Amino acid sequence: MEAMLNFFDWNDLSPNDNLGVKNERTNKRINAVIAILKNIEKHQTKPTTVMLQKLFEEVSNEEKEEETYNFETPNLITENEELTYYRNGYYTNQENYNALKYEVETILKKTKHVKSNFGMGYFRLDITKEEFEQLKEKL
Repeated sequence: MEAMLNFFDWNDLSPNDNLGVKNERTNKRINAVIAILKNIEKHQTKPTTVMLQKLFEEVSNEEKEEETYNFETPNLITENEELTYYRNGYYTNQENYNALKYEVETILKKTKHVKSNFGMGYFRLDITKEEFEQLKEKL
């Protein structure tokens, strides 16, 4: 019994009090909880919802842009046109290959092996600076 009386005394309650909103201490606590919730809503929830709304707006704008793009019908080509296109590509690749092969052969012809007195020998390229610059430009 004494513990119960101490509880009521400690929490500033009396048997005649209405435990609703009329108690001043309870009002302060409720106001503090309301202030905390408003602070959470203001600093955490609202910015997050704004960011999510902007994100969803951007996604919906992208979907609208994709929907507005109309694909054109492809130009149909005949089998002969396709064959000549790939044949021409093959011939140009062959020409490029042969030109590169010729350049490499000329470079290899201009290299000479030089024996070293100390250690291994090395290869020396006998071309002028201008020829070397021209090779760099070609490649």
